[in-house]
Amino acid sequence: MGKPVLLHSLLLSGLLLLAVLDVSLVNADDPYRFYTWTVTYGTISPLGAPQQVILINGQFPGPQLDVVTNDNLVLNLINKLDVPFLLTWNGIKQRKNSWQDGVLGTNCPIPPGSNYTYNFQPKDQIGSFTYFPSTGFHRAAGGYGAINVYQRPRIPVPYATPDGDFTLLVGDWYKTGHKALQASLDSGKSLPFPDGVLINGHSQATFSGDQAGKTYKFRVSNVGLKNTLNFRIQGHTMKLIEVEGSHVVQNMYDSLDVHVGQSVNVLVTLNQAPKDYYIVASTRFTPKKLVASGVLHYTNSKTPVSGPLPAEPSYQLHGSMEQARTYRWNLTANAARPNPQGSFHYGKITTTKTIVLSNSAPLINGKQRYAVNGVSYVNADTPLKLADYFNIPGVFSTSSLQTVPNGGAATVATSVIPTSLHDFIEVVFQNDENAMQSWHLDGYDFWVVGFGSGQWAPAKRSTYNLVDALTRHTTQVYPNSWTAILVSLDNQGMWNMRSAIWERQYLGQQFYLRVWSAVQSLANEYFIPTNALLCGKAVGKSH
Repeated sequence: MGKPVLLHSLLLSGLLLLAVLDVSLVNADDPYRFYTWTVTYGTISPLGAPQQVILINGQFPGPQLDVVTNDNLVLNLINKLDVPFLLTWNGIKQRKNSWQDGVLGTNCPIPPGSNYTYNFQPKDQIGSFTYFPSTGFHRAAGGYGAINVYQRPRIPVPYATPDGDFTLLVGDWYKTGHKALQASLDSGKSLPFPDGVLINGHSQATFSGDQAGKTYKFRVSNVGLKNTLNFRIQGHTMKLIEVEGSHVVQNMYDSLDVHVGQSVNVLVTLNQAPKDYYIVASTRFTPKKLVASGVLHYTNSKTPVSGPLPAEPSYQLHGSMEQARTYRWNLTANAARPNPQGSFHYGKITTTKTIVLSNSAPLINGKQRYAVNGVSYVNADTPLKLADYFNIPGVFSTSSLQTVPNGGAATVATSVIPTSLHDFIEVVFQNDENAMQSWHLDGYDFWVVGFGSGQWAPAKRSTYNLVDALTRHTTQVYPNSWTAILVSLDNQGMWNMRSAIWERQYLGQQFYLRVWSAVQSLANEYFIPTNALLCGKAVGKSH
């Protein structure tokens, strides 16, 4: 667990205290939690063979952050690797604060032997989220962990308090080290199929319930690199209660498809005979099946797990899409605030812009790349946010990436789509490939209003759910299909929109959304942090 360091600790550096005093982030009404994390390499054997991984405070996965809505998190990250490093906070909106997003378009990476103090809030958020490295291909080495944001004491949730709370970080995994995987990608090759699936860093794990009749919350996040996973528990059904901060209509499921980068919360009641039961996470829509199994242990059990593993669902892509359509917003429940989720009538708002994004897998100069509307993203030496703040020309382009596919030859660019604060936009993800896609947007959640097969067209809007679509930060796009989302651009900043499938992100399937207002004030965006690292063309600039 990531234990907060007490305020009076003598270990707090002057830099950390300076970050606390930064006027742009202080909120005296909300508690502070202080952490010091050290990032190192270590050798473990998650799939039976020793390999180098990334540890945080000696842990794999990293420390779990258990926090409350609006807590101020002051986290001093010390980089003891041999290369620059950053963490990003997947699903945390960083309200008015893209300075803390922890991706290469917003932050300079932390040099080896140095540190950076993140200072941010899970503002008006509840739910299950994750963090992971955003630099290089570090994500394939670990460095990831859970962020569990609990509601404030006076804010009710639409279910009884569970008798326990389990966090499951599930994901596919390679035995090959992250440096070799990155070198393979840099040489123009795509990655092979992974070697296994992990649950909390292991191929097996046990979760113990006190006794029959009690109900437990399972927080399940797909922290893998490539594949959708199906999650199921032998002999038990699961009540879906929350998806990435949205309370949902509480339907029962035998299994759930969790796509790369996504998180779901379910309730499981121990209502079977007192024995041990399999917990399974297995790859979906793949010719070869990878499986990790855990155990749900009734504490009065005298019988170990037995029988075959519970089978994956018989339905395939169409059935998975149908399952996704059953995820609906609970309109009468509140989330982090007291007002009901349904009080925001998103379906009645006129959109100001439509953006259609088509992913592709072109060869550029003979090497495998991935692209959006024919543009494959390349990182700049200067974070885009710093270039924007200091008016440094030539770092990024707002004209290279068109808002509809143009069918031209694939190119590379540091691409940004400009938008205005308070725009309400429609984004359509068009997937003409045979592979599942997973798309994420930093700084926001969005309404997933439609899924469909084939080509999207304006007439497809008649199929949109404009009443109770849930909000989330990562959505799947099925092969040869489309997904439509609506986004209220109420959070100024420079925000990464990317493939959550990390090979595709690394080789260019991403860009940045610049959400901008001519009125510059603290009401719209916080000042640059006093401890901001400067690199590239921003070196020597005064802030």
